[in-house]
Amino acid sequence: MGEIRATGAELRGNGVACGIAIGRAHLLAPSELEIKQYHVQRADVLHEVARLNNAFSLVRSELEELRRALSADAPGEVKAFLDLHRMILDDSLLCDAPRDLVRTRLINAEWALTIQLEELCRQFDAIDDPYFSSRSEDVRQVVERVLRRLAGARPAAAALPPRLEEGERLVLVAHDLAPADVLQLRERADVNLAGLVTESGGATSHMAILSRSLGLPALLGVVGAREAVAEGDLVVLDSDGGRLIVNPEPSLLETYRQRIAEQGLRRAELRKLKGRLSRTSDGIPVQLLANIELPEDARDALEAGADGIGLFRSEFLFMNRDELPSEDEQFEAYARVARSMKGKPVVIRTLDIGADKVLTSSARHSLGMLPGDGIEEPNPALGLRAIRYCLAFPELFLTQLRAILRASSQGTVRILVPMLAHVHEIEEATAFVVRAKEQLKERRQKFDARIAVGGMIEVPAAALTLSAFVSRLKFLSLGTNDLIQYTLAIDRNDSAVAHLYDHLHPAVLHLIHRTIRTGERARLPVSVCGEMAGDVALAELLLGMGLRQFSMNPSQLLTVKQRLFELSTRTATRLANRVLRSHDPVEIRRALERGATNGRTAPRPVSTAAPVSARVSP
Repeated sequence: MGEIRATGAELRGNGVACGIAIGRAHLLAPSELEIKQYHVQRADVLHEVARLNNAFSLVRSELEELRRALSADAPGEVKAFLDLHRMILDDSLLCDAPRDLVRTRLINAEWALTIQLEELCRQFDAIDDPYFSSRSEDVRQVVERVLRRLAGARPAAAALPPRLEEGERLVLVAHDLAPADVLQLRERADVNLAGLVTESGGATSHMAILSRSLGLPALLGVVGAREAVAEGDLVVLDSDGGRLIVNPEPSLLETYRQRIAEQGLRRAELRKLKGRLSRTSDGIPVQLLANIELPEDARDALEAGADGIGLFRSEFLFMNRDELPSEDEQFEAYARVARSMKGKPVVIRTLDIGADKVLTSSARHSLGMLPGDGIEEPNPALGLRAIRYCLAFPELFLTQLRAILRASSQGTVRILVPMLAHVHEIEEATAFVVRAKEQLKERRQKFDARIAVGGMIEVPAAALTLSAFVSRLKFLSLGTNDLIQYTLAIDRNDSAVAHLYDHLHPAVLHLIHRTIRTGERARLPVSVCGEMAGDVALAELLLGMGLRQFSMNPSQLLTVKQRLFELSTRTATRLANRVLRSHDPVEIRRALERGATNGRTAPRPVSTAAPVSARVSP
């Protein structure tokens, strides 16, 4: 590898997909292609259009080849990224408009494509919504691939990585990374990928999602990474501590190697817990459920030993596609999960579209919406979303309910209605369930006539008036991510106020406790399916509040199970009472950190801000 530069530089960033990686840095250069701009003769128009067509065709083949190369057990998110980029590539606004510009303005292909790119990005950036900001990023990544093909250049991922010694691994360093480039590198036989470092991106970016899906430690938002790191440098990527160390001292490097070994041993120990029933040290059983987005995610839930699916976010069947899924397509997806869980409960949340989760314009048009409807709301988080959206489009709602009901004949399926704020919403939703049942009876199709319908408590109004809801519901699910942002009036995706997004604010804790206790008095099962459920540092507090059902990402399940084995409900109750008497978040954190020392393995310190879900907000 040559002589190592002894810089010892330490950079900070946002850690994703917890873990530590040690490897040689491979810098992916940004697309600094020279975009030539010139006018063409009318006789050359066909040639320029043909160049565009050929470049689009080559990129299309790249993405299709990557899709085919994915293993059958590849995470669903990985396939979704490739499908999204293929969809962008085929969108008429991107592939047809540049051809028209070539014809009408008599300009070269590259110029036409960049003009259209900037126009699309201006449209996206004009909408104050994080979802559209990430779409702008996707469009740029796709256009970069096409521009490279127009210039005859190779994809960024084709750049040769540094030569590695036996046993060494690679850490990618870039300003930004396109999911397709990461996947291309990961599939190469000469690359052993250890981690990812980018100068851009945050907790909800595509790279954050991809790194979690692939199980690769990542550090995002590392300012100046490409200046501080040289090709081939030895780096330590500490995702847990949020830092990148360049050419560490031998003693520090050995410390990190020991930590990696210890983490490996801990993971092996955790796997031994898979078959054990989850209970506290004083014998109180606790259900540990899994949150999933796609049918294939059920495999990860089973692998982690989940007691069931506590939240199936059905909206991912609807997003990033031009046609809405049919009843039969939905039925197959829901039934597949129900069958794979072999009788364990599967809670399917009805469509939670809106805010940062939107349908494509073509899909919206099929619902009878005019172009732009549902996008340019002044504040989409407070607009038409979740149950409000479903009630506004009855046929959309009925189609989904029929599919869920049909799937209930294949296993233990339950219906979860999101974002309730008014009693009439659950009454209307229940009426739709009854209507869907009647339609299936007319068709003579099987379903569970006694299917349970539950409500998601994520709006303070529902938590404060819960006694009016409980007689109409069979179970409750606390969506803490949205409950926090609605209680504190904080958009958790807005970096200007994200530091105020606090899951330990006394108001938030009292609403959670109130919901759990109200459900207990009404003899309704209550689960927490927001990010708080998977935070091991909060397990004792939630247990002490009376929570007996935790629903989380499958990757978090065994760690939380291990912590529960160490906890006593009596001690946890005392901690919860002490915390609920306090009105100072700092004091609350100290109490939790003191409580964290009880038990064999102390979890990580209590964070100053609640973690943000990788993909969506329960």
